[in-house]
Amino acid sequence: MNPASNIILVGLPGVGKTTIGRGVARALHYPFIDFDTEIEHREHATVAEIFERKGEAYFRALESALTRELAGSNGTVMATGGGWVTNADSVALLHSTGRMIYLRAAPETALARMAAGRARRPLLDGPDPLGAITRLYEDRRALYETADLVLDTEVIEKSEVIEQVRRYAQASGGED
Repeated sequence: MNPASNIILVGLPGVGKTTIGRGVARALHYPFIDFDTEIEHREHATVAEIFERKGEAYFRALESALTRELAGSNGTVMATGGGWVTNADSVALLHSTGRMIYLRAAPETALARMAAGRARRPLLDGPDPLGAITRLYEDRRALYETADLVLDTEVIEKSEVIEQVRRYAQASGGED
């Protein structure tokens, strides 16, 4: 990893990519970008509204475009959307710029952490959110596990996850 490599966080919705990403960015003095938030800002609509009005394919195209844009970044912490890993081209492009870290949690834990915010997650806003997130987990698990580092966010406190990512980035040459 070169001196200003990116940190790319992946995992199910609700595992803490945004929270951990912000903490890691502060610790490393790196900029932070949350894919969903950036897309919402650019589209002037929530992810749920984008899905409803224009569909998932349109949203995934926005993710791909953002990925291409960010591939030129150095020293940035990125919290990808939960489904970002399903686009192999995007993963290959961004993974070549840094280290991918999978924040793992069981579907039940991820769902509980989202609580009321679940309505913002269009793929989980249905009659059986646990079944939906479990299917997403099963469909995406192998893709998430291609990450350079896997951290189990169920057994490690948030502050320790942030510290482990920070140390990993620095040990991999990601310190200025």
